[in-house]
This record gives sequence, C-alpha cells and structure tokens, in this order.
Amino acid sequence: MSDRGAGDGDDELYDEPIGTGAGYGDDPGDGVHRDTSTRDRSEVDDDGDIFGGDDDDDDDDADEFELAEAYDGQLVVGGPAGEGGDGRDGELDLPDEFVEAGDRVYAELLERHGEAEPQPRLAATRQAVELLGDPHRAYPIIHLTGTNGKTSTSRIVESILRAYGLRTGLFTSPHLERLNERFVIDGRPISNEALAANWADISPFLEIVDAQLTAAGEPRLTFFEALTVLAFAAFADAPVDVAVIEVGMGGEWDSTNVADGQVAVFTPISLDHTARLGNTVAEIARTKSGIIKPAAQVVSARQQPEALAELKRAAELTESTFITQDADFQVLSTSVAVGGQVVSIKGIAGTYTDLFLPLYGDHQAQNAAVAVAAVESFLGGGATAIVEDVLVEAFATVTSPGRLQLIGTEPTVLVDAAHNPGGAQALAAAVKEYFSFDKVVAVVSILDDKDAEGIIRALDPVVAEFVVTQSSSDRATNADELASLVVGVAGADRVIVELDPREAARVARDSAAESEQGAVLVTGSITLVGEMISLATEEEWKP
Repeated sequence: MSDRGAGDGDDELYDEPIGTGAGYGDDPGDGVHRDTSTRDRSEVDDDGDIFGGDDDDDDDDADEFELAEAYDGQLVVGGPAGEGGDGRDGELDLPDEFVEAGDRVYAELLERHGEAEPQPRLAATRQAVELLGDPHRAYPIIHLTGTNGKTSTSRIVESILRAYGLRTGLFTSPHLERLNERFVIDGRPISNEALAANWADISPFLEIVDAQLTAAGEPRLTFFEALTVLAFAAFADAPVDVAVIEVGMGGEWDSTNVADGQVAVFTPISLDHTARLGNTVAEIARTKSGIIKPAAQVVSARQQPEALAELKRAAELTESTFITQDADFQVLSTSVAVGGQVVSIKGIAGTYTDLFLPLYGDHQAQNAAVAVAAVESFLGGGATAIVEDVLVEAFATVTSPGRLQLIGTEPTVLVDAAHNPGGAQALAAAVKEYFSFDKVVAVVSILDDKDAEGIIRALDPVVAEFVVTQSSSDRATNADELASLVVGVAGADRVIVELDPREAARVARDSAAESEQGAVLVTGSITLVGEMISLATEEEWKP
C-alpha cells in the first residue's frame, strides 16, 4: 500500500491522514452530515461490492440508486423550527448505513501512488475529466494556492458565497479524521452515500486512463489525481453553483489546474516543498502562478517582493486583473474578542467594520481580507460591495478545523496544524496575543522533510515545555532524533520524549494542569493533530 497522504495544514497535503474509523461521533450538533434517508438501500456485500446487486454486472453498480437521491440525503430531516427545522443544530442523529461504502472508497484510493510524491503532469487528469464530460466546466471556480493560509481562506470564501444563497462546493486538503471532509457541499462534508456513488460512477473511466498510462510506461493516476477527478464529478452531480478549489501542491502542474478559475487567489508564499517547487521564493511563486488563466481576476495576499513580481508578471502575460493586499484592500483593524476577534476590512468595493470572526490570530484577519477581496472579484468584478448582513452571517459561522482549534478543557488543549516556520510564527504570535496562559506545554511531531528547527525556534518563546512524540505517519521524524534537535534549541530541562502520542498527551495535560492557567498546544503535523482530535473525542476532554 502506498504512503497515505493528507495535507499540509494550512497546507500539509503531504502529511499522512488518520485511519478510516467509522463515523464522525454522536454529537448531533457537530455540523457533520449524517445520512437521514429512511429508504431501504443495499449495504456492502461479502464480495466487497459497494452497492450490492449482481456480481457479474459491475456496470450496474451506480444504478442501484440515483445520484440525485444521494445528494438529497445532504438535506436535513428534522422537526419544526427549534426542533431540527433550522437544518443544523436539531438534525436527527440516525445511523449512517453507508459508512463502510465510504471506507472502501478511501481504501481504494490508498492503493494508488501516494500524495507524498505527486506526478508533475496535467494530461492524465485532463484525460479522465474529458472522458467524464468535463464536470469541472459545469460551474465557475475560485482557485486558491499559497504556502500558508489557503485552507482557512478557502473556508472563509465558501462561507461568504453560501451566505449569499449560493450552493457551494469546497475542495480542500487535508482531512483530519475522514476523507469526506475534503468534499464540502453547501457547508457539509459529502455523505458516505454520495461519496460512494460518485466513486462508482467515475471508477470505470479512471481504469481506462490507468490502462493508457501503464501502456505508455507511466504511473497510473495517483491518489490526488483520482481525488481531484472525484471532487469535480461530485460537485457537478450535487450540483453546485460555484466551487472553491484548493491546490494540492504548487499550481502549474497540480491536478486541480485542469480547471480554469475565474478568480485565482494567492495566500502568502514562502519556502516549502523545495524539492518539488524550487529553492527560492521566486521559483515557488512562478510555479504557483500557473493557476492564473487568461483574463482572470487575480487576488493576492501581502507577498515578499520576489513573489509579488512573479505573480504580476503572470497576470500581465494572461491579461488578467491583478489586485493585491495593501495597494487595493487591507485589514483596517483587529481586536481580541471572546471566542475570536473583531475585524474591520477595506475591500476592493466596500469597507466592512466591526465584524466578529470566530478565529484566532492576526493571520486569520489577513486571510479574511483576502477572502473578501476574492468574493468581491467573483461576484461583481470588484465593483460591487458585499451586503453587510451577508458578511456578518458568513464571518460569524466560519470554521477552520485544526487551526487553533479548542479540543479540550481543564486543562485547555489547542491543536494547530502549523508545519513550517511561517505557520509556527503565526501560531506563536496568536497564542501570545489572544490567550493569557501562564504555562504552555507543546506536544510536537514533525515530518522528516520539514524545517523542524525553524518550527521549534518559532514556538520556543511561548512554550514552557516540549513533549516530543512521533505520529503514525511513515514520514514522521524519529522522536529521539527530533528531541535532540529540540534540546539544542530549548535546553534539556524543557524537553520530554514520549514515543506514544497518547502517552505524550497524558504527560502534557498533567503538566499543564499543574498551573492555574496552563494549556496544551498540539502542533507540527496534521497526522498528530488528527490523532489528538480523535483522542479528545474518545476521552471526552471537552464536555
């Protein structure tokens, strides 16, 4: 089986995801879809057929039920207002009979070449979507890339569009606990039923492309290439009014780039994945600028000069409109508030003041400003302001799992998927400004291709103790090796080694609990973050 990839959060696309445990938990208010259809449908047979039926007629698998009905399952079945009629908090907590079918989709994807080693090509993905009738052309696209912040920015963009009443599709990486998280339709992760139905629908076409690639001596479609095709198909079948698509790695040859984004969005670009993208910020920006298509609207966060130059050059060559932070839009102010912050933003077409954003850190305010400019560009070409009430609702309901997410109390436990020095610096600044902890104990595991020393040095000023562990990723740095590096930065008296993440969590929580305002911070790897979220649910760290 190939390496299991997930994401680098906000970008760790090439970390390893958590396993395929069934279900999302039992809390009906967790915002995750549960299949509420009462119609009798087949479950997985003993022979592994997702939809049951005649073993000799695999082509009939997807016809066992209509895809439209699978998407109807995305709608909430609840009582009147206040008893589930709001479509969210009161959703009936019925069992999902298609969990095994969803698990099988993930298992089959894992049989493909892992995300850690993407193929720098577009032809293979393009062939697959052409065979499917170009589902990626069924809706307009906002395409996002960058080094840090692109997942959070994508989520804010999607929240604004959905608040406008548009049916949205959101494709992001990584997933923290389950594959479905990567495909969000109208604010909900795709149901297991719809996921399996779409996989059955596209699999024959993937096999055709696989055969062509193999005959030509090339690797068959990779995990992420197949995943991208699945996302485009799922959004077309939903159907969605607009899709927000996050790049996996880079831009120019990333499989998502078979699509033409009407708006190309760039979050801050810095050094990461240098073996694949280039050794300088300029080289990396040049690769990422490949998502800019002719006559597109281009929106960029604040960039280093060499990155900005590359993006401007690409915009000029494609005759695109170029909008950049500071020159065309900006964060006017941000202040700490209970549960997040209050921000004021000057957009391209309007000024929006005193908006509550339930995300921590100044970097999230910057992400929000980029998202506002992107939506202004998409909806009115930058000439029409966003309706204030819409933006108030969108900001108030936005979430960004795995980004300074509270998963435990007594003591406080926060998780953050910072995976490079830039992300760690933003995390450290947010912890210092937004919280009043008197002791922070960090649980860390870092992949072996990351700048571990840079990450630890960024965290060092706000961390009292480091508990070094090793996540389940095959690419996680050996705990003893990582501990030696951490000792070199923080000193031996501030470092504890616990190979088992569960034991590391116990040690960190006990240590933080010794202080009146102690806290645990889990960071460095999306795999570790996902494991801790699952553990927190299992052990009920948060009542």
